[in-house]
Amino acid sequence: MHSRLHLFLTTFFLTGAAFDAAGSSGSSSENTPPVELAPVVVSESLDQAREGIVPALGATEFHISALQIAAQSLGPNAAFNQVLLRAPGMAQDSYGQLHLRGEHANLQYRINDVLLPEGISGFGQELDPRFVQSVAVLTGSLPAQYGYRTAGVIDIHTQTGAALPKGGELTLFGGSYDTRRVDAEISGAQDGLSNFFTMSAVTDDIGIESPTAGRRPIHDQTRQFKLFDDFTDIIDSTSRVSLLLSSSFATFQIPSNPGQDAGFTLDGVSPFDSSGLNENQREDNTYAIVAYQKSASGFNFQLSAFTRYSLVKFLPDTVGDLIFNGVASRVHRDIASNGLEADAKWDFASDHTLRVGALVVTENANTRTANFVFPVDADGNQTSSTPMVIADNSHKVGWLYGVYVQDEWKPTSALTINFGTRADTSQAYLNEGQLSPRLNVVWQLNEATSFHVGYSRYFTPPPLELVQSSDLAKFAGTTNAAATTNSPPVRSERSHYFDTGVSRQFGSDFSVTIDGYCKKAVDQLDEGQFGAALIYSPFNYRDGRVTGVELSTNFAHKGFSAYANVARSRALGRQFVSGEFVFGPDEIDYASKHWVHLDHDQALTASTGTAYRFGGNLVYADLLYGSGLRSGFVNTDHLPEYHPMNLGFERAFKIGGGGELRVRIDIVNLFDEVYELRNGSGIGVFAPQFGQRRGFYGGLTWSF
Repeated sequence: MHSRLHLFLTTFFLTGAAFDAAGSSGSSSENTPPVELAPVVVSESLDQAREGIVPALGATEFHISALQIAAQSLGPNAAFNQVLLRAPGMAQDSYGQLHLRGEHANLQYRINDVLLPEGISGFGQELDPRFVQSVAVLTGSLPAQYGYRTAGVIDIHTQTGAALPKGGELTLFGGSYDTRRVDAEISGAQDGLSNFFTMSAVTDDIGIESPTAGRRPIHDQTRQFKLFDDFTDIIDSTSRVSLLLSSSFATFQIPSNPGQDAGFTLDGVSPFDSSGLNENQREDNTYAIVAYQKSASGFNFQLSAFTRYSLVKFLPDTVGDLIFNGVASRVHRDIASNGLEADAKWDFASDHTLRVGALVVTENANTRTANFVFPVDADGNQTSSTPMVIADNSHKVGWLYGVYVQDEWKPTSALTINFGTRADTSQAYLNEGQLSPRLNVVWQLNEATSFHVGYSRYFTPPPLELVQSSDLAKFAGTTNAAATTNSPPVRSERSHYFDTGVSRQFGSDFSVTIDGYCKKAVDQLDEGQFGAALIYSPFNYRDGRVTGVELSTNFAHKGFSAYANVARSRALGRQFVSGEFVFGPDEIDYASKHWVHLDHDQALTASTGTAYRFGGNLVYADLLYGSGLRSGFVNTDHLPEYHPMNLGFERAFKIGGGGELRVRIDIVNLFDEVYELRNGSGIGVFAPQFGQRRGFYGGLTWSF
């Protein structure tokens, strides 16, 4: 009931806002004259003021604009994680997972400088590049306003009705793997009110990476529907209130892997062909953010409230999963999050800027599972072919609190010193907290060269919605029994992070940035998939070490642009100290005596692309490179390298009535490279997954 209420309310508000944007201009009360403002000018001024409240201040930034998104593989029709893969140090994994600087997930998403609470499903299926105006990927030594998820901050600024012409777009897109997609956008502004609304519906037969190298995955259809609305009211030239609403609904067939050998027997079932498995997963996400911003002389602040509901429901093939795995689990996980965030900036002296802020989030997580299992003897041998059902349910409420204060000091025009601290508390399965100092120094050597160095103390709680709290005793004597019953609670990671780098601008066309980092952690967090459901579970290593270096280059001259990023990384952990029940005794013993590579540790990651715009035309090519994620016993091996290349072309035509028609063609994996992201081995890796084979796509966009 709770989930349905969230979905209904969000959809109701989205629909109402869309009708407001598309309907008549309307009028205010007869006694209240309309506010005459220049929405574009005021909106840009308030955007700049908001950026000053939570700036990067010494962190490493990589910017992606809407124009750059259009010049990447599939453009705005791509999944959001594909946009982020073009950032330095971003490694690709299966199921839309991303790993930045040798970390598993640990990414913080912010929309218009407001924290987006975490959901259970991957963000690649929820966020849509079409509502993005720009994305900044912040890494390194983050200033004090950023807490909890600190591998990187994905700072998204959305399209707004004030910045876009009144009208809209309609896009039809499709191609290989029976891909069909429809997108619609509406935008407009009047009397200080602006609205941007977008919706999309997509279906294809390659929803999840295939477990086989063949061109056509078996049982891999996805259907997705997304809505997004940005509604802003400019109260006066110094203040505004905005409302963001989003819903996404998706279903995924879990692709089948033919040729598997049966491991168990089930009464009344003849030999079962694994290519006929029928596993499915449903993912729902809704969120709403309301924010009030005030920009006065020397003082700026933003106050926001947010709510989010996230649901994942896994439906097994009960017969097939019992025969091949000995366990068939029907899993329901959901989480409802609500919070308040406040950030303020005060220019209290000519060379000092004070920033303070606070955050409080409450999370309500539920897990319900029905597990079909077989009984076994003391040696683990099946003793009956009749399954039993064991229910395992849990409920947990968690709280996150955080406050920070920091001072930006400019002793000279070329030198900026930003120092501060934040205090965080996590109350969930454990009550934990930490005081975390931060220090960043930025030195502008000359007009073309800047140098930065920083230190940050980080505190990273495990995701409440992913922590397993199974009653292990329930499964004793069954095919779902844990190899070990020692399972201390998952703890928050605590780390020291050092970062330094230099940026150089060569003329107005070419720039180079090089950055190095080192992290030393206690209770290093990692995540793995330990069952058929596409849900990750966190665990801790006692110690962690992550080091690396990144090189980023950008060139732009007239209509030609090019970029190249390359990153070297090494991520290690030692000794499991939580979640041991998901590991085998041999894995536990090895990790207690050796440093092991984290499963997402990829030694070398690179991306490059080039684009040329002339007239109403766009031609682009891009390439992603990975040296291979870890595999084998306790991640002692790694998969082969891969480097798929993509091409695309877009042309615009002016049509009657001031409209425009754009025609787009994309080729994904031009040379039809066969590459494997996972082979089913390694810590927390459940099944093999292959990257997409060659695909041809085309689309028409009508702007009106």
